[in-house]
Amino acid sequence: MNRFWLAHLALFGANLIYGLNYTLAKEVMPEYILPYGFIFCRVTGALGLFWLLSALFYKERIEKKDIPRLMICGLFGVSINQLLFFKGLNLSVPINASIIMTTNPILVLILATIIAKEKLTWIKSLGVGLGISGALMIITFQQGFQLGTSTWLGDVLIFINATSYGLYLVIVKPLMKKYKPITIIKWVFLFGYIIVFPMGWNEFTQIQWSEMPTIVIWETVYVVVATTFFAYLFNIYALKVLSPTVASSYIYLQPVLAGLFAVWMGRDHITLLKVLAAVLIFAGVYLVSKPGYKRV
Repeated sequence: MNRFWLAHLALFGANLIYGLNYTLAKEVMPEYILPYGFIFCRVTGALGLFWLLSALFYKERIEKKDIPRLMICGLFGVSINQLLFFKGLNLSVPINASIIMTTNPILVLILATIIAKEKLTWIKSLGVGLGISGALMIITFQQGFQLGTSTWLGDVLIFINATSYGLYLVIVKPLMKKYKPITIIKWVFLFGYIIVFPMGWNEFTQIQWSEMPTIVIWETVYVVVATTFFAYLFNIYALKVLSPTVASSYIYLQPVLAGLFAVWMGRDHITLLKVLAAVLIFAGVYLVSKPGYKRV
């Protein structure tokens, strides 16, 4: 399998992980772990895994001139991104979060055009439009959609999170031409951890591990190992080959994958509407992934 298809497979895997994360993380917060305490667990665990993996298999030095960009990546890709997402999810509901996160590819498309001078084509714009149409079709027809005054603060925080992560995808891309993915992500997490540590330490010390049910412990492990370590690693690997716009467009697959998991678990069923939505999403991702065509 060539690098192009491996990159797409990595993005598929990352978004499969993310698709399950909304519900699992919400079951842990805030009853067992407060949002910032959860982020502390998440970043600390992943940071250790990234540096361990690097120490065992890779040794690569970072040029001093690239440190400022890595620090900015840590700020937007880890600190702001994770702190605001989990705080927002705690104040909102999973259905709202999944809807708001569909703005991420649009934000990335705009930022990549302005900052990275990525070509904005009619095909990419159409792909983004198809993707968001399919995602919203699945999400808004579910029960539980309640965008309103009771969740507005959490919804705003999640939107800022989406913007922050979109900016991270764009500004981290130039580093992919010089370094291995694991080298970049270990430094990004180290700089992000500097901000997360003072924000999350107090809530981390309040966790009552002995009173936590076994299933909640496993859900916490999933968020740390899968949603943070593997998903970030998969995404950074894909960015080595694909553009930020393509990487972000995969977010549209999250409601489809989450729905398929629910069907497999016997908690949902397939309908014509869901099939149509899935077709729109896959078509959108395909169009965004296609190179060439004239600029808008």
